[in-house]
Amino acid sequence: MEVQGHIKFTVIERSSDEVISEMPIQPGILNPFGTVNAGATLWLADVNASVLVLAGVDPEKGMKGFPLAININANLLGNNTTGAFVAKSNYVKKGRTVSVVKTTVTDTSGKLIAEVTTSHVQST
Repeated sequence: MEVQGHIKFTVIERSSDEVISEMPIQPGILNPFGTVNAGATLWLADVNASVLVLAGVDPEKGMKGFPLAININANLLGNNTTGAFVAKSNYVKKGRTVSVVKTTVTDTSGKLIAEVTTSHVQST
């Protein structure tokens, strides 16, 4: 069995203390039931949190200081079949080495999809 997927997202707002992005719901991220795969929802939350911790730096392959996720705690609370998911990330704790970020994922109507807390360590 071979399965392929495609995830894309767009950063809508980016500041020093908040990042908001949007991920369209499309066939490449749907599970066999036609709803968004949990992995795609977690991917969105993790990447959005990483963009926040990067603090305006654009990531490059092999870069030093990339904020590697060391812990992910997720509560998946809803789902959808069409539209888009919106991720909003804010700091719980902004540290020099380890930062903790809370990301809320909703659909475009505001329905809560997931609450995700991630811890990131600055790689060296």
